[in-house]
Amino acid sequence: MYLPDIQLHEADTLEAAAALMEQLGPRAEYVAGGTDLLVDLKTARTEADHLISITNIDQARQLTADSEGLTIGSLVPVGRLNETPLSGTWAAIHDATQVMAAPAIRNMATVGGNLASAVPCADLPPILMVLGGGVDLWSRTGVRRIPVCEFFTGPRTTVRRHDEILLSIHVPPPANRSGASYERFALREGNSIAVASVAARIRLDDAGMMQEAALAIGAVAPTPLLLENIPAILAGRAPNETAWADAADAAVAAADPISDIRGSAEFRRELTGVLTARALRLATERIGGDST
Repeated sequence: MYLPDIQLHEADTLEAAAALMEQLGPRAEYVAGGTDLLVDLKTARTEADHLISITNIDQARQLTADSEGLTIGSLVPVGRLNETPLSGTWAAIHDATQVMAAPAIRNMATVGGNLASAVPCADLPPILMVLGGGVDLWSRTGVRRIPVCEFFTGPRTTVRRHDEILLSIHVPPPANRSGASYERFALREGNSIAVASVAARIRLDDAGMMQEAALAIGAVAPTPLLLENIPAILAGRAPNETAWADAADAAVAAADPISDIRGSAEFRRELTGVLTARALRLATERIGGDST
């Protein structure tokens, strides 16, 4: 594998990046950490004549947490996010960041790239979905926010237009009496990618019954999926193994995996059910404390 002949351009501002994209046209791509894009170029999965580096754009490097929510700039390295203290349900994001690749890759790969590459087995989309996250897409015409659960349109495709830059990800503030978790199965530690993954969020009412529930699955369908029927299945019920089993059945039914070198479709469906029960159980155990 080798990189084709590509010209590299650098932009220090969003406006400069947009001007370059307008000038260079459809054979240009934005690049940041490059851990996914460069591999795609080497394997001819993606073709480009020009790369526009956006790594120096300060507007996309912010990482803030306040009463309005958690804002993660798209250029924040996964390693930095993993090392940043997070509280409440936000802390479950660390369930995903701490298992992503090796430390050297985490320090290069960006949070925005993990979403924009739209790889079905990416770790961050499921947990961001159940936390109600949204993606902010910038262009010269303004910023539009798309829920993470609506961002993906297929394997390696999203709603992002070619002229748009993924600026940041916004996660609402944690709700009281809520917990979240992310569980995955991989063939080995280190550089492994998910064979199947599940993210869950639970909120209890004062009587200890489930008031809200969200579940997302990854690596077992063309895109990460937020399961729309989970609130109806779990809301108003006690958080117990019977409820987890019903949710697991729904997750298995929604899964549409392929058979590949990581495992058969049947194996990955079974994993989805096991991980669903495990994620819901852990999310419930975490209510009232941080996800540590």
